[in-house]
Amino acid sequence: MFKSFFLAALFVSTLSCAQVPAQGPPVSHAIWDGLLQKHVGADGLVNYKGFVQDSALLNKYLGLLSSTHPGGNWPRDEQMAFWINAYNAFTVKLIVDNYPVSSIKDIKNGIPFVNTVWDITFINLMGNQYDLNNIEHGILRKQFKDPRIHAALNCASWSCPALREEAYVASRLDSQLDDAMRRFVNDPIRNRVSVDKAELSQIFNWYGGDFREEAGSVQDFINRFAKVKLGVKGSISYLEYDWRLNTR
Repeated sequence: MFKSFFLAALFVSTLSCAQVPAQGPPVSHAIWDGLLQKHVGADGLVNYKGFVQDSALLNKYLGLLSSTHPGGNWPRDEQMAFWINAYNAFTVKLIVDNYPVSSIKDIKNGIPFVNTVWDITFINLMGNQYDLNNIEHGILRKQFKDPRIHAALNCASWSCPALREEAYVASRLDSQLDDAMRRFVNDPIRNRVSVDKAELSQIFNWYGGDFREEAGSVQDFINRFAKVKLGVKGSISYLEYDWRLNTR
């Protein structure tokens, strides 16, 4: 979720991990779904104190994730749902383990100004080690090439797309991703679209290539989901990113 990723960790040590064969059947995301319904509001803000109190349940779910590894014999949507939920749940785990914290960027590890919180290798899936960068850039973006994932991943910050108040599941993944992007584009806190101009999240700037590859231009992609369509001569600018914790 941070633009320095491109310098240090975009595809580093991801390919060998991402190609590990599947071991075990797909896991249930029911525990994560219950936690989200309990601790995430309709506005996407998170009750991290509640997650701290329910840390045993959170750890149980993360244990389920760690007991398997998606691979080619899993359906595509099952793999995507797994990795999206894993990214979001392990991000919450970082906050819970360091709570209280004002911003996820205050959680540091390794070399200052080189390693970020997204480079912390703390995710173990059947002996395969990952950091959040690996999941976002080396797996979800690289393998699935679906820019809607940018509205599904939550980096625990105010300007991030709102954390969905339910788990992503294979049976409804396409509609969930459409809904997540629609909510994000039309959320006036994070994007402001009118006929004359669009003030967009930095996500559309940092990952502009993903959106252009899918739709031809950022404008065309936005207009797929925006209630008010940006006109042909409309201007695009990008809002400052707010890294404060997205807490209730």
